[in-house]
Amino acid sequence: MLPGFASIVETKIKNAQKNGELDNLPGEGKPLSFEEIKGPEELKLAHKVLKNAGFLPPEIELKKQIGQIEDLLETIEYDSPERIRIQKKLNYLFTKLSTMRGNSNTTMFPEMYRDRLIKRMI
Repeated sequence: MLPGFASIVETKIKNAQKNGELDNLPGEGKPLSFEEIKGPEELKLAHKVLKNAGFLPPEIELKKQIGQIEDLLETIEYDSPERIRIQKKLNYLFTKLSTMRGNSNTTMFPEMYRDRLIKRMI
């Protein structure tokens, strides 16, 4: 941990307690639930802490990036060179995701866009 960081955190927590910001929080006084977390028992608390802190597994982070790029593509003109560049990046991310899953089959791409293509054609 960075020097001095712990004292800053402690000060913020104490101030929040004084101001009542930590009173009546959802789940207060109840045991933590680890049912939704899969994996070894000894890692469940660590996963819960990371999840609450906003850290995501690499596969989920990659899916998030893909979603952001898909949204960006919807705003770019169809014949634009910029669109082609972004589409290549998206294809790369799909391939990377497929590789992470241990699946070299890239036929999932057309299925993912089928509904969008049908909407545009109608």
